[in-house]
Amino acid sequence: MTAPKASHPLEGLLAPRKSLPTWLLYDDAGCALYERITTLPEYYLTRAETDVLTRHSNDIVALAADGGVRLSLAEIGAGSATKTELLIAAALERLHACEYLACDIAAAPLAAAATRLRAKYSGVRVATFAGSHLDARPALASLSGRQVLLFLGSSLGNYRDAEAIELLGGMRRALRDDGLLVLGTDLKKDPSVIRAAYDDSAGVTAAFTKNVLVRLNREFACDFRVEHFRHVAEWVEGTSSVDVSLEATRRQTVVLRALDREVLFVEGERVHLETCVKYDGARVDRILREAGFARVCAYLDAEERYAVQIATVLPRHPGGAP
Repeated sequence: MTAPKASHPLEGLLAPRKSLPTWLLYDDAGCALYERITTLPEYYLTRAETDVLTRHSNDIVALAADGGVRLSLAEIGAGSATKTELLIAAALERLHACEYLACDIAAAPLAAAATRLRAKYSGVRVATFAGSHLDARPALASLSGRQVLLFLGSSLGNYRDAEAIELLGGMRRALRDDGLLVLGTDLKKDPSVIRAAYDDSAGVTAAFTKNVLVRLNREFACDFRVEHFRHVAEWVEGTSSVDVSLEATRRQTVVLRALDREVLFVEGERVHLETCVKYDGARVDRILREAGFARVCAYLDAEERYAVQIATVLPRHPGGAP
């Protein structure tokens, strides 16, 4: 999920092409709906990434712990940290102890994950940070041992390439020169498979996106009529991405009391919520290189739909930039 911006969250509704920041999707209700999405038959991403980590967590930990160094795993966008357990278990099997820093915007899933992990694994030291990805950098920088930054769930795809480079570059500055990045990326494939993952037959994804309007009404004193919007997931070949939006089904005026404004929606007008990029290797390499990383390998699921990329940190130049 993308991190909050400094501007007011509703300002994008006043622009000619309306938008809302992606992080607004993830209140407690949104997080619960997202967890349901990950279990849907159409949503292959979580199963594919779990397949990769099930088969290759030992390989990833062996690479990270080469020489017997102590590991500190730090995850941005950790959520419930269910897939991360596979890496934690592999680290404990090899090293008998590790640190785990779970970072996310939503505090409730972090607290639940920390409680579960502490009860299940005596050898892991768990810490949490509730806030934006970049705000988590001091906590990441303070970790001892070899820092292994985890960015799973194909969350990088929520960013335009320039934003992805800025985010990863900012995280790189919190890593020492022996740091490692473990990055989940969804791969380009048949658009019909991709579209179905973001517009499921049971309507759970639609409920997830519409929940943002419920949140705006509750937290920002808006008066959206949820039933007057529909969920849209559209494949855009030129950017190799799915654009997720809410579309007005009729002409309507919505009051934004937090901004003391009214905004007109015409029938068919959309509010952009999320972009989900699907990558090839060359695009991943370029983003990593410009952010200060170098890819060393990639592990794919059995059907080659999804990749977990492993990247080392490029050394800093004397001026401080990678």
